[in-house]
Amino acid sequence: MCGVHYVPTMYVDSSTVTANGKTYTRHLLRESYRKNGKVKHRTIANISKASRQEIEAIRLALRHKGDLQQLGSLKADVTLGQGVSVGAVWTVYQTARQLGIVAALGSTRQGKLALWQTIARVIDQGSRLSAVRLAGDHAACDVLDLGAFDEDDLYENLDWLCTNQAAIEDRLAGANKQRIEPADKGKAASTGQLFLYDVTSAYLEGECNELAAFGYNRDGKKGKRQIVIGLLCNDRGKPLSIEAFRGNTTDPATFASQVHKAANRFGGSEVTFVGDRGMIKSHQIDDLAGHGFHYITAITKPQIERLLREDVLQLELFDQEVAEVSTDEGVRYVLRRNPIRAGEVAATRQDKMRSVREELNRQNTYLADHPRAHVEVALRKIDQRLQKLRLSAWLVGSASGRELSLVEDAEALAEESKLDGCYVLKTDLGRQAVSKEVVHERYKDLALVEWAFRSSKTVHLEARPIYVRRESRTRGHVFVVMLAYLIIAELARRWQELDTTVEEAIKALSTICATKVLVKGVVRCIQIPRPRLGLQQLLDAARISLPDALPSKGVVVTTKKKLPERRTKH
Repeated sequence: MCGVHYVPTMYVDSSTVTANGKTYTRHLLRESYRKNGKVKHRTIANISKASRQEIEAIRLALRHKGDLQQLGSLKADVTLGQGVSVGAVWTVYQTARQLGIVAALGSTRQGKLALWQTIARVIDQGSRLSAVRLAGDHAACDVLDLGAFDEDDLYENLDWLCTNQAAIEDRLAGANKQRIEPADKGKAASTGQLFLYDVTSAYLEGECNELAAFGYNRDGKKGKRQIVIGLLCNDRGKPLSIEAFRGNTTDPATFASQVHKAANRFGGSEVTFVGDRGMIKSHQIDDLAGHGFHYITAITKPQIERLLREDVLQLELFDQEVAEVSTDEGVRYVLRRNPIRAGEVAATRQDKMRSVREELNRQNTYLADHPRAHVEVALRKIDQRLQKLRLSAWLVGSASGRELSLVEDAEALAEESKLDGCYVLKTDLGRQAVSKEVVHERYKDLALVEWAFRSSKTVHLEARPIYVRRESRTRGHVFVVMLAYLIIAELARRWQELDTTVEEAIKALSTICATKVLVKGVVRCIQIPRPRLGLQQLLDAARISLPDALPSKGVVVTTKKKLPERRTKH
């Protein structure tokens, strides 16, 4: 190095750190120099309090210090351009990081692709093709430090998610295992570790999905194949695991795998499963007992009537707020009549009866206007209507001459309505472990799983349509929906005091776009503008801070399939 003159170099050193949920950025004016053959650095000034424009001006001056005269004439060469949307992707990304989803997915390329699929599902629901286009409009690659990808990469990523789902779920459960909210400590102390489980179905538009089959369709879509989805949650309704089954799988048949998960992955010494009346039956109860687990479920109306006939239960017990009956076999029955539900059932019955009367009036009018019409045919239509609406047990059609009428059996109606609003819960938890009130409250918690399904299927995430065919990719898609639900549920909690929905808030945050600073056509920096008041309120409530600037990777994300080409083919 003898004879080589090292010129000291001045530069701006910027660093950003995150601590306690807040992001801090500092800027130092520093100089590099050589001493005893080694390059050293020293700080000249702390310029963190300077504005972003001033800091960028200093950088620009240092970059062109060899020709300050040219720098002064760069005004015509410096332009500003609108960059990609950053507000929504940054908010969802930071929420995913705080929930442990980012760490659970990992820092590999596949983990980052899975993270983008999750973020894309929150921002705008669609296919893998649309998720690629979405990345071109949002700062996906800059925020996630992700290279270019296309729709084929995302399809393959679904295979990766399916293969690694159990490990990812375990990492998520481990990250949140110690987080018990104060209001939930009573639950944990009362019932041990409690799991909520329920199933739903999702219909398919196509016929080539490997899990597609005809089955009990909860969506009311006749003639549509479907898949069955089982969701396992903790006692606060937070999803722990999701699983896709063939569309003809019955509810109880999905239960064994959930017991296995609880026993080997999520469970502890005391585990209680909560499931509805179609889920936990005698075989499932035996399976739980074999693992030393407990259950809380409900019984059907025919089972209630049988217990009433056998005098195990008495009808007057339903008049109490919450009643219970214990058997010698260690089974407890918790009884309650919901007056609101009883009123709804009675109102529905009256609506059905009103519908039958309207049909009866139409038939009488027709008989009066058509002398050759047969009374037997009109009466048969009324009977069919009664059977279809399940009113024939206490309401009967009759004919007098050519006029039809309805005959109500008051005694049969009283028998039919005696259990309106009544339900009976069944559990093997002892009285010393939990009170009847706790059993009742824990069963009501199943509504949390129902809300998760509603949000995932129709309200925000729109799991349908399912744009994949392979079994592994269907399972990966369902898992992405679960991860996205964790994010929107957390954002809904943070924004609950604001007059907005999660969907509206995400769309509003999408309007925050980066500003590109170009010098002679080259992007020198990407700045993020200060949000307007309403958007800042959303960020504050979500406990999210936008950075001052983002590094520009210059990645261009495009799809393999081009819409003009597809339009030409059609």
